[in-house]
Amino acid sequence: GRGCLDYREVIIETGVISQANGSARCRLGEGTDVLVGVKVEIGSIEIDGADEEVAAIKAKRGRVVCNVECSPIASQQFAGRGADDFNNELTQTVDRVLNGPHGGLDLEKLCILPGEECWVVYIDALVLDYAGNILDTIFMTIRAALFNTRVPKTTVSEDKEVEISGDDEEWERIEGWEQVPVSITLNKIGSRHVVDATPLEELTTEAKLHVMVSKSGKVCGIQKSGGGSIEHSLLNEMIQTGRSLGQNLIINLDKILHKEEELMVRNSRVGKLGFFAAT
Repeated sequence: GRGCLDYREVIIETGVISQANGSARCRLGEGTDVLVGVKVEIGSIEIDGADEEVAAIKAKRGRVVCNVECSPIASQQFAGRGADDFNNELTQTVDRVLNGPHGGLDLEKLCILPGEECWVVYIDALVLDYAGNILDTIFMTIRAALFNTRVPKTTVSEDKEVEISGDDEEWERIEGWEQVPVSITLNKIGSRHVVDATPLEELTTEAKLHVMVSKSGKVCGIQKSGGGSIEHSLLNEMIQTGRSLGQNLIINLDKILHKEEELMVRNSRVGKLGFFAAT
């Protein structure tokens, strides 16, 4: 019942893990279900093994550490050792994008003491259920979780002692979250392509093209998977299609996220008024 370029209904819920600095859960209709938790901790800046030019850049930047795991109960294909390679592939893809030059996050803002300490952003994604199109769902959930993430305010004294604010109201979002890209996976079937493929459609897919797109429409990365080939003319068409769909997807996601936040703020105010009325 969907068109070739139509996504299933996207259902997003934020703030689902109380012990995390940010979290989100995203479902594609009644299908693929992904949970992401974000934890922010102070860590050391790692510059070992880098040349002088790269070391100078790393010395002023925070870090993002990614991990993706597909639950064995999500699908039979995730059971056993075969899932390890798939988990590693997904983790490397997410890590390469978020730590790359077009990852969106302002890593320099996460630096506390240049060359010594920084904020380390740990992003853990868990695939709870599988019904196709995993990578796109993972990136959507990560973007929602980063929207929900707050980083404590820090101050550095003259003797280089770091003080962390205990006031939650002073905590802020990670700068650049709005430019974190989404993934658009285009599945080549015959001479055409479809997005948001179901498992049955993925079985008939000759090749996949993953196009990473930011809010500004910049193509942040391209990755091909599958054994089939993609003709040059079709490749250009798929990239432009992914770019257009990516921008529209981000607009719709941001609308959902801001409505979710407004609802949470409203419920919080109602809860406080109810508490004061009761007391």
